[in-house]
Amino acid sequence: MNPAQILTMNILFLCVGNSARSQIAEGLAKSMMSSEYNIQSAGSQPSGSVHKNAIGAMKEIGIDISNHESKSLEDLDKEFMNNVDYIITLCAEEFCPTLNSKAKKIHWATEDPDIDSYSGQQLEKEFRRTRENIFKLLKKFFVENS
Repeated sequence: MNPAQILTMNILFLCVGNSARSQIAEGLAKSMMSSEYNIQSAGSQPSGSVHKNAIGAMKEIGIDISNHESKSLEDLDKEFMNNVDYIITLCAEEFCPTLNSKAKKIHWATEDPDIDSYSGQQLEKEFRRTRENIFKLLKKFFVENS
């Protein structure tokens, strides 16, 4: 098979801030899948940075997302956006962004792990829980869509 025959699946993880949940999902998905998958994330109201606890939770399992940036939909490549196969939203309590797109839309209700009233230790635990939940959802997604 020549390279031109290899199909790429484009997956977009979308939440509000693009600082925790969608960043964790992007990092996990990239580590789990081959280069045949173009995996990106964005937020409807990007926070401007990736949460330190998201970076820490991923580092614990050997995935470095410290070079990721919090992005808006407008920051993403137009070619990618025009050819997105799946849009996976990761919001729970807040208003989830929507896109008019031919892409298949999947919603994974995921609580924001960045809880203001939590101590540092509680935040670390919450980010780990979020990472594990997203990992389980990703395993199921890739089994069903590969």
